[in-house]
Amino acid sequence: MAREEQTPSESEWQIMEVLWDGGVPLTSSQVIQHLQETSSMNPKMVRVLMNRLCQKELIGYTIDEKDARVYHYFPLKTREECAREKSRRFVESYFSGRHTDALAALLQSYRLTEEQIQELEVILEQSKKDETE
Repeated sequence: MAREEQTPSESEWQIMEVLWDGGVPLTSSQVIQHLQETSSMNPKMVRVLMNRLCQKELIGYTIDEKDARVYHYFPLKTREECAREKSRRFVESYFSGRHTDALAALLQSYRLTEEQIQELEVILEQSKKDETE
């Protein structure tokens, strides 16, 4: 399977959020119920997207012991792993892999608070340390 297919689409990300936040395996009905509070996605579309997430190996499932028609879904990748991969794909697609250009574009797009700037400085220092080790 192509590497780019390993990241969730925007709609699939909403399903992943429900599973990450749930903390326990959820049935498709439970995912649909959670999404009805925040999304206009219809139940059939949610099930199609969950099937795609299984094909992408982003979520897995177990079959209910009492009812073989019921599947319990859980994330196979963390939010952080998916966000890192999405970020990599974004930089590859829009900045031809030039990381500094991507960072500069993002930084110039937002007004940062002093606290955010300090957070970025800590991240940069950690990055320097990691490179020398």
